[in-house]
Amino acid sequence: MKQQLLVALAAMAAGVTLIIPDIAIAQTSIEELQQRSEGITVSGEITSVVGNDFVLNDSTGEIIVDAGPRWWQEINLAPGEEVTVTGELGRGGELDAYSITRGDGSTIEIRSPGGPPPWAGGPNRRNSPQQPNFPNR
Repeated sequence: MKQQLLVALAAMAAGVTLIIPDIAIAQTSIEELQQRSEGITVSGEITSVVGNDFVLNDSTGEIIVDAGPRWWQEINLAPGEEVTVTGELGRGGELDAYSITRGDGSTIEIRSPGGPPPWAGGPNRRNSPQQPNFPNR
């Protein structure tokens, strides 16, 4: 009896393992974002860029994507570029990016999922990869 129970539990665990990767890479339209909060992947065309924020359009709607502060990591994206963004829906309705994959397949890593972003605490924190270039006052 115990052996049958262990075999059944192992089979269930294997089934869950096979399902999870499919969920993690599921494509979401911008129109459906309000129904989810984490682990979102959307693809579309960049329509405008301001600093590290940009507007992504996938023909179902538009969303602002936040790729973190420029003093942490400057990304160089341009309107018209096709990208795939993975991230989570932020408090203000923007998509907080974990990573951005360009049309050529190159990926810009922004941050890890979960927890505070690495730039939390501002530009003067110890682990900052770049120091901001502020003019002398």
